[in-house]
Amino acid sequence: MFTGIVAAVGRIEKIEPLAGGQADAGVHLSIHAGGLDLSDVGLGDSIAIQGACMTVVSKHVDGFAVDVSRESLRLTMGLDAQGAVNLEKSLRVGDQIGGHIVSGHVDGLGEVVKFEPVGESWELIVQAPASLAPFLAYKGSITVNGVSLTVNRVEDLAGGTQFSINLIPHTIAVTTLQHLTVGQRVNLEVDTIARYVQRMLSLPR
Repeated sequence: MFTGIVAAVGRIEKIEPLAGGQADAGVHLSIHAGGLDLSDVGLGDSIAIQGACMTVVSKHVDGFAVDVSRESLRLTMGLDAQGAVNLEKSLRVGDQIGGHIVSGHVDGLGEVVKFEPVGESWELIVQAPASLAPFLAYKGSITVNGVSLTVNRVEDLAGGTQFSINLIPHTIAVTTLQHLTVGQRVNLEVDTIARYVQRMLSLPR
């Protein structure tokens, strides 16, 4: 479990194919940890990378490595190319939950519709798949590329649902959201509580 509070911005430095480079193989990622403290991270521990929970398979002086399946690559963004990535270690008992409960399982891909400064902050509007519409609500929680955010506005449209978020300067400064561009796809994870509520409401009575 995670909170959606990014601990560091790392960087995917090297991408190597798994299983001899077959077409359906995944990749081995070598990641520079940035400022992430790895002293308490062991092999098999979980780290969220751009909001996707991954298992540490090796550690080195200033980073770690993970294996990513082809299925994960198909369902997520930002794990198939070198570049900056949001990092968060999994929760431990007694840790502060500064964002909201996050599982690190990407529910769908959104598309950035607008990303512009408004006063001292930035407005981010994302088009989400229609399948995620029931889980998006005013003042509800959403995770975008591993960052816990609060929904300011929701609009249901023919092709899906658009939601708006206000990003404060601190969030822009300490996450990869600062690099977003219109048309870019992002990893979305809906609120865990909303997921269970939707499931209960859908059951026959």
